[in-house]
Formats: sequence, C-alpha cells, structure tokens
Amino acid sequence: MARSLCALLVLLSALVATPAQAAPAVFAHPGVMVSRAQLDFVKGRVAANAQPWKAAFDQMAASPFASLTRNPTPRAVVECGSYSNPNIGCTDERQDALAAYTLALRWYITGDARYATKAISIMDAWSAVLRDHTNSNAPLQSAWAASTWPRAAEIIRYTYTGGWPNMQRFATMLRDVYLPEVINGSSSNGNWELSMMEAAIGIAVFLEDKAVYDRAVARFRARAAAFLYVAADGPQPKYPPVGSVDTYAELVNFWHGQTTFVDGLSQETCRDFTHTGYGISAISHVAETSRIQGQDLYPELADRLRHALGLHAKYQLGAAVPSWLCGGSLKLGLGPVTEVGFNALNTRMGIAMTNTQTLTERQRPAGTNYLFVAWETLTHARNPN
Repeated sequence: MARSLCALLVLLSALVATPAQAAPAVFAHPGVMVSRAQLDFVKGRVAANAQPWKAAFDQMAASPFASLTRNPTPRAVVECGSYSNPNIGCTDERQDALAAYTLALRWYITGDARYATKAISIMDAWSAVLRDHTNSNAPLQSAWAASTWPRAAEIIRYTYTGGWPNMQRFATMLRDVYLPEVINGSSSNGNWELSMMEAAIGIAVFLEDKAVYDRAVARFRARAAAFLYVAADGPQPKYPPVGSVDTYAELVNFWHGQTTFVDGLSQETCRDFTHTGYGISAISHVAETSRIQGQDLYPELADRLRHALGLHAKYQLGAAVPSWLCGGSLKLGLGPVTEVGFNALNTRMGIAMTNTQTLTERQRPAGTNYLFVAWETLTHARNPN
C-alpha cells in the first residue's frame, strides 16, 4: 500500500468521531492529570500519615520547588537550542512551572493559603512578560512547560477562593504563546509530539476549548499508536502520522536501527530509555486527563502501555539484554515515569504487571525529572479515583 494512502487511513481513523475522542460536553475541573477526587484521596492519606503518600509529601515539601521564598525568573523570550544549548531561560521556565504545580499541590493538601498565593505569583510573573520561544527546541521547551502550567492553574482556579486577578492574562499566555508552538505537532522523535499534544490538551481543558481538545487528541492517538508497538500492528510498527518516513528502510532508521519488533517496544527504545520515558509519561498523562474528562483513552491504550511499561521496567531492573534488541546494548535511565500508567492499569483496571510493579515500588517516592514529571507517587500511587 502506498505511503500516502497509509497516512490518509491513519489520519482518517484518528479523526473519526468516537466517544474516546470527542471533547466533553462540560469540562471537569480541576481536570489536568489530577482531579478533585484524586486530590482529596491524597490529602486524606497524608493526613493519616499513611505510606507511601506521607513520604512522598515530605519529599515534595523539602524540594526547592515548594519554597515560599522562591523568586521566579521570567523573561520575554526563552531561547532553547538542541539539548538546551543555548539555555536562555529554558531551565528557569520549566522549573518555575514545576514550582507553581508543586505549590498548588501543597496548598491543596495543607490548606495553607500562602502556597496558593505563591503559586499565583509565579504564574503571574511569567504571564506578565513571556512573549515567545525561539531556536530549535522551542516546540519541545514549550511542550514541557505547558504540560505543567495547566496542572497548577487548574488546581488554583478551581480550589482556591482567595482570588486570582490575573487569571485571564495567564489564559491568554497559554493560548497566544504556548499553543501555537505545540498544536501543529512534530515529525521529530515521538516524545516531542506526545509532549506537545499533552501540552495542547492541558491548555484546551483550562481554556475549555473543544476544538483544540479534539484536534490534539486526534493527533495524540495517531502518534501513540506509532510510538509503542504491539503485535496487532502487523510485522512492523505504524508509520508516524506526519513527516517523510514512508518506506521500511526509513522506518527502521526512525526506530534507531531496530529490525525485530516485540510487544512494548518504543520508537526510541534503541535511542535511550530516558527519551522513551518522556514519551511513555506523556501518554500516561494524556490518558489520565482524558479519563477525568469522561472520554477514557485507557482501554484503547492499555495493551500498548502495559507492554511498554513492562518491557522497559524489565531491562531497567537489570535483565540481560538479548542481541536482537538494540544490538545487545541499552542506555538505561527510564526516570520516575511509571506511577500514573501503573496505577491506571493495575489499581483501577486490575492488570497484573509484575516488572512494572517491582520498579515502581523500588523507585518510591518518585520525585521529579525537572522537566515535566513531578511527585507522581504522591498524586497517583494506589489512587482509586
């Protein structure tokens, strides 16, 4: 079948209106990765000094991101080259977003309004000045920061009654500065586009923009299916939804030289586990948000996600690497990215996941990757909501 026809079929299948794709009639708030019911569960567990939540909370509270004395460092233009070189505001932006989210969580769990007002001050500082992202990593930088900002903003907007006068200015920043950088997706490695769609979906929830939500979910579904392989795909992985990869040879090159495909293999497994973890994490985050919004993507993603978590957990735990897998050599470093997907599939759906469970429990409490993942043992460990 010609590549053009394959691409058309992939896009058409992703764009067909289904309950899993359609934006909710009414958006749920707070509704980006964590819901009020989930937050209430965590608050109760921490108050009861129950584990692992109390240890996870203490870890978060000890972080510089939770500090009331943090000074945000916004700038009008953030310039990020490949691997953040140059790094002109890149680390500052990502970590200020993580700080706003951390403070929002601390506010909700403790009820101490000082943390809410500090989160607001960080979001206000950036919305007052940020105008653009430049250089080659601008889309990815925007995705990482804009995956985190809406989580913080949703908690503050819908749980803090002390007021947020500049909330609309923050919403305008999301729409005018971040959304144009992420909504069109990317033909780069899959972790880029998955993070970009996570950001777009979070923005759509905060803005209550159904058109943006639907567009982002459609691209996300196509990219997730092309990022994680399962045998049901056939003898080779799906082609990515955009870009110039349209032959088997180009696909193998895109998959970093891998020619043997097994359940759970990722497009970036043979690159390294760190970037693979970014993609798996973004998939879990989007699925979690979709579930909160009432259009649950987990059933569609469950087979891919459980196999991907299990395969990468197995080798992260130290299993011998066979010669057919990435030439017998793997670059490990999956990161603190398993809690959300493991909780959804194991706790809520009842799927046994031995390797993933072992790795997840060994890594608790999971902290932050300093990019867009933070405190997921606290928010999602054994969370039934």
